[in-house]
Amino acid sequence: MDRLLLNPYFEAYYRAIYRDRWEALRKSLLEKRASISFTQGLRVPYKLDWGSVLAAESLRFPDTGLMLDACAAPGGKSLVLAAAMGPELNLLANEPSRERRRRLLQVLEEHLDPEKRSRVAVSGFDAASLGGKKRERNRFGGILLDVPCSSERHVLGDAKALAQWTPARPRFLARRQWALLSAAFLVLQPGASLVYVTCAISEEENDGVASRLVKKYRPEVLLDEPDFPEGEKTALGRLILPDESGGIGPLYVARFRKQKSSSFNSLAYPFTRT
Repeated sequence: MDRLLLNPYFEAYYRAIYRDRWEALRKSLLEKRASISFTQGLRVPYKLDWGSVLAAESLRFPDTGLMLDACAAPGGKSLVLAAAMGPELNLLANEPSRERRRRLLQVLEEHLDPEKRSRVAVSGFDAASLGGKKRERNRFGGILLDVPCSSERHVLGDAKALAQWTPARPRFLARRQWALLSAAFLVLQPGASLVYVTCAISEEENDGVASRLVKKYRPEVLLDEPDFPEGEKTALGRLILPDESGGIGPLYVARFRKQKSSSFNSLAYPFTRT
């Protein structure tokens, strides 16, 4: 028996979103994930999804200061960020899970040269709590927020996870994602870049969460659409799906900037990628 029959709720939920495309998309999610060996600026190559590279590279870097990778484990995106950092930039790679943080530390030690590693600190706080701490406001010159999400590729590949799935899962995760995204915006410096990333395929966790940021913090938040060509455009970002991207993804990326002042012109503000 097809294991999908064990959970008709999962099938109905995603078929309602993707309709005739769902069969091909489901099949591609069950296939082995496409990956590359990322080598730029690393001591040892690191295998990761090309979409993850695109997501990390979407962050606009400041010239100096501190950036945050808010949910950093296992560390692939932190490596991409660290490899591209100029000499006056530092990165805080944060992961609240102790077990996952151990893996993050291992990845950083193995793949970064000593100079780069000296400019990457590791922390273990709950990033959603930062927004309520006034001392943290406007602290970071760039934030990558790759949030915990439904990860449907994983669910489809795990019979137990699939059997336990309910439509409440994306709703629950979207609430957590919103708490993280809102907090990230509050601790972002004026004029700086914020990239919101998921590996989910549900609009509820993607544009649905991103739209809350636009509504709550308008006019301070400015949409800065990702400029890579892969994937398809959504209302607020880009969605890379493996059925039409050669096995890459799934990955959703939305990029924002915090307005520098009430008279800030989003087209004129200069960012420098180092």
